[in-house]
Amino acid sequence: MEKFNYPSDCPFNVTRAGKVRQILNSIGLLTGPGRMEAAPTIATRLTLKKFHSARYLYVLKETAEGHFNSDAYSMGIGTPDCPVFEDMYDYSAWTCGATLTGAKLILSGKADIAFNPSGGLHHSGPEKAAGFCYMNDVALACTVLAEAKRKVLYLDLDVHFGDGVANGFYDRNDVMTISFHESGRTLFPGTGFEDEIGTGAGKGYCVNVPMPAGTYDQVYMMAFKAVALPLIKAFNPDVFVLQLGADGLAGDPLAHLCLTNNVYADIINHVLAFNKPILATGGGGYNISNTVRAWALDWTILCGADRGHDTHLGVGGIMLESTEWQGGLHDRELLVTKHQQEMVLPQVGATIEKIKTRIFPLHGL
Repeated sequence: MEKFNYPSDCPFNVTRAGKVRQILNSIGLLTGPGRMEAAPTIATRLTLKKFHSARYLYVLKETAEGHFNSDAYSMGIGTPDCPVFEDMYDYSAWTCGATLTGAKLILSGKADIAFNPSGGLHHSGPEKAAGFCYMNDVALACTVLAEAKRKVLYLDLDVHFGDGVANGFYDRNDVMTISFHESGRTLFPGTGFEDEIGTGAGKGYCVNVPMPAGTYDQVYMMAFKAVALPLIKAFNPDVFVLQLGADGLAGDPLAHLCLTNNVYADIINHVLAFNKPILATGGGGYNISNTVRAWALDWTILCGADRGHDTHLGVGGIMLESTEWQGGLHDRELLVTKHQQEMVLPQVGATIEKIKTRIFPLHGL
């Protein structure tokens, strides 16, 4: 997959996954008891049609091959956030294939946990490219798992609302989508508010937790424990699909939250406690070194190898291409100002109450 590239001026950087692999290989976490690498296969057109329309796939492939179709722009292809480039179809199909490889390993019982850091392309719709996403690997994975009669809990931690997945299952109750993201009032795609809760059989199965700019670790975890944990327990899924976009980290150039990667580690530990299979993916993350370190940490948590803040895990700031922090994969804690608390805490508290009022009663909570 490393032979593919987005345009050089596009913020989406496909080298992140390879850099994660380099770190994990250097500290011995790609192999060993209970761990392995699995080679992906490219997703076939037949499989891609489980979520995307045949018409869209045709236009996308034709455009990638240099034959611009008049329908392309109306499908989001050729926009500033989804530019036309030669690799856009093949890279997307390989990304979908990698995530689906993880789903198949879980369904076959060959794996309890699978991680595709190249995945998490959560904005694409059945006939729409959006937000650097041309095909939706996580929606496809949820579809395949649901077809196998698994109840799926899709948890999206990307700073941008996972609209492609939420909309794809908006009227279904076999897939619950929970998305924590920066509010659409300040960030793309401008949706994902508390009152978007699903329709028909899916009413109450689409859960959106918009967070204000400046959100920090403690208040984010407060919202997660107040909203996600009770709903996960009530839904009682058979399998989790996690989108671990790292663009909520402080210093990301495309967003405005102030998180450390310790939040992701804490949430993964909470999910692991349910003792259900987990299919995890990457997602956004535009500060490359921070994103790579976060996903490497995510894997150490998922495979039970994390030993906390006090160990370097064999790596330091130099190996991670960061001279700011010598504490290994975990981020240092960030100072939270009183002004930040006064701005953020009331807004998050109000969001929690709205969700409890609108959604909790639908699940007997």
